[in-house]
Amino acid sequence: MTLPVARTRDEAHLYFDLHPCERCGSVETPWEHALVAVPEGLAARYTGTCSDCGAERSHLFGLPEREVSSGGFPTFGGPEPSQIVDAGQWLWVADLTAANIPADDPAAARQALAIAIAAMEEIVKFAPPGGDRVPENAFWTELGRQVRAAEPGRFRVDRLLVVRDTYRRLADAR
Repeated sequence: MTLPVARTRDEAHLYFDLHPCERCGSVETPWEHALVAVPEGLAARYTGTCSDCGAERSHLFGLPEREVSSGGFPTFGGPEPSQIVDAGQWLWVADLTAANIPADDPAAARQALAIAIAAMEEIVKFAPPGGDRVPENAFWTELGRQVRAAEPGRFRVDRLLVVRDTYRRLADAR
């Protein structure tokens, strides 16, 4: 069994937000991180206790082949597509973040837009080189498939890039 790879800490923490506590549904868990030996080699183990109900939580991820250098916050991954967050989830994150940009806090607005921009860039990584859309196999979660089914045209590469560039212009204006 191959472990899914969390390319960066930011990506792992986004995964946790998308997968709340199974007992109570909370995402409030202080996570601890450690490298552990598993039959496949080294892995990243995240453990924590749900702040709301006290449930013990744990996730195990494979390590990326090469370290992803941080270009600042957020750094979700390298040039390859995510193995733990699907294309529809990335769009859901971008939409949610862009819809909640604070009007009275420029620094928080820039941070929210940085997340939305990075999420849009992550979606494009699922498209094959020279492809014009994100393929169906890039949607493996229930949420991801629901987002795609609602508006499949939003996963055309040209449209994704227009939205990403719009978020960049908004961030530059702040």
